[in-house]
Amino acid sequence: MATSPVLLLGIDGRSGAGKSTLAAELATALRRHREVALFHLEDIYPGWDGLEAGTHAYVTEVLAPLARGEAASWNGWDWAANATGPRSALSPAPVVIIEGVGAGCAAARELLDALVWVQVPDETRKSRALERDGEVFAAHWDRWAAQEHAYLDGDAVPEHADVTVENRADGSAPDHVLRVLKALPRCSSVLSPERTESAAQAPAHTVLRAAPDAAALFEALYAGADHAVLLESSNLRFADPRQRNRYSIMAAATTENCAVYEHRGGAGMLREGTATARFTGGFFEWLARSWDAAGFLPEQGELPFVPGWLGYLGYELKRETGGSDIRPAPGATGQPADAALIRPSRVVVVDHHESTVHLLATAAADADGFFDRVRELLARLPAAVPVPAPLDPAPAFASHDDRPAYLGKVRAAQEQIRLGNSYEVCLTTSLRAQAVPCDPWENYLRLRAANPAPFAHYVRFGDMAAASTSPERFMSIGADGWMRAEPIKGTRPRGATPEADLALVQELATSSKDRAENIMIVDLLRNDLSHFADPGTLSVPRLCAIESYATVHQMVSTIDARLRPGAPRAEAIAAAFPAGSMTGAPKVSTMEILDTLEDGAARGLYSGAVGYFSATGAADLSVVIRTLVMGRGSSPGGWDLSLGVGGAITADSSPEEEWDEVRTKAFGVLSALGSVFPGQ
Repeated sequence: MATSPVLLLGIDGRSGAGKSTLAAELATALRRHREVALFHLEDIYPGWDGLEAGTHAYVTEVLAPLARGEAASWNGWDWAANATGPRSALSPAPVVIIEGVGAGCAAARELLDALVWVQVPDETRKSRALERDGEVFAAHWDRWAAQEHAYLDGDAVPEHADVTVENRADGSAPDHVLRVLKALPRCSSVLSPERTESAAQAPAHTVLRAAPDAAALFEALYAGADHAVLLESSNLRFADPRQRNRYSIMAAATTENCAVYEHRGGAGMLREGTATARFTGGFFEWLARSWDAAGFLPEQGELPFVPGWLGYLGYELKRETGGSDIRPAPGATGQPADAALIRPSRVVVVDHHESTVHLLATAAADADGFFDRVRELLARLPAAVPVPAPLDPAPAFASHDDRPAYLGKVRAAQEQIRLGNSYEVCLTTSLRAQAVPCDPWENYLRLRAANPAPFAHYVRFGDMAAASTSPERFMSIGADGWMRAEPIKGTRPRGATPEADLALVQELATSSKDRAENIMIVDLLRNDLSHFADPGTLSVPRLCAIESYATVHQMVSTIDARLRPGAPRAEAIAAAFPAGSMTGAPKVSTMEILDTLEDGAARGLYSGAVGYFSATGAADLSVVIRTLVMGRGSSPGGWDLSLGVGGAITADSSPEEEWDEVRTKAFGVLSALGSVFPGQ
């Protein structure tokens, strides 16, 4: 009876790319858990002019039968005699690896589960090929190369590959390829033993007695890294009844043991060392495979994060949770990915309450060397990182909406509320400055000094960076399954005197409008969390509490619930995304209204979330507000700056007061840069 292979894997690339060695070493690694069959296309090419004929024979005589679960048989080729050789056969196996020029041709791609394209610089391919095959190949190199050119001119195989690997011939490629294969949807279930092994490996962990300035330590370790994340509890001088200021977490993708994932418009790209995988599908589908379904480590004491993924989820992921698909305008530059995350091999967690520094490193990341380096840095770290001087000249921002336009949009939102299409519309606009000479990290230092916050963060992904002083938690999930959302609705500026400040607190606390805004979002988030929660655990332990920060007072509520046993954590996060405090209620219909009111402009990172997904199953994500998003501009050394601001519109909102709230919320970021609100 025929038995279909579980996985058909093709490995293609030009001569000298190292396909044969990669296939053999990958087969050896995979054989730890199942039988693997290996087929080399050189066994079926009918001579030195036989690339096209051999590729056709491979598809019809080898690949097609194997895909049907039948044994393959073909006429081999005797290269020494330059004649047809004996009949050969290959039986199906749980995994079949096929390597050679032509393995990924168009006819084969319909039958393969995954295709790997192996790349090597042209100047080294020939020397590698001749080193392996000697002078026999040298006499035929040009004629064979011409066939390869014709094959690739007619079929853009690399563009269709699921995985591309830069093969340095240093032994790293098989491990890197296997790591990305585990993330491909069509491979993940077959490679579940390898996935389980990876998830079960707890990192090395040591604890140092120290109380460093988190930003100073990050600057010493990672400020120059292209892919880095700092999640900083920076408002340590403010009251912290909810223990949101306890930990700061920092990491970067600085070694080949790390991974970088980016998601754009329904397609993901995962880089693991020298290998890159591309695949279609939703971000939250990928998150479920790569985090939720990978299996979780036991809780690691009180550590909030064990590697794990860190990074951001942009607002445009709403396309996966009921919202429409808004894309950047044609010709727009510097647009960040819809989502971007790193999986670091080394992590620093600063416990501000206990004055300790936790260091974690995976087995392959030279844990001892990393621990020694941080110890040495802590011994000479400054007590506080210096705040850079103000930008000179200060960036001149322009507003997407001037005052009359914004007031008109507020009234349009109120008309939608009157018609019954929404109860609350969280309208936003943006301020932008182009080609500003600045350093993104220094901008973060300016912001954190001017407006400390429990969910401050700095993220850097290549040509994009974000500096934030966000005070708002979007959603957290503990390793024990407890979920928490803490929406903010209601804002007042700080007063010039203690008496004026207290009066503003009282005004906010007693404002029926602000309480109504907050309570509507609380109801929305109770519903969001209820999709995957034990109903009896849903509670609101804080309703319309007032929290004070350096530049504003905020009205904050807390919603708690516990996940049902076995409930999918990635889906629980998706059910609440984007944050209701940035959309309004009901969420889906209000997002449609916002798409129109905001002129169809993509919010990008603003209104999304930043945070972590721990290997223990814990997650904590903040709302991206009070955030300066920076994209590398067209001028050398210049960055395009964007600041999103807005507020919740209800039936009794005053358009003029809503415009004043926009200005209040922008003040903290603008003043840190030395800038003023446009038109002021």
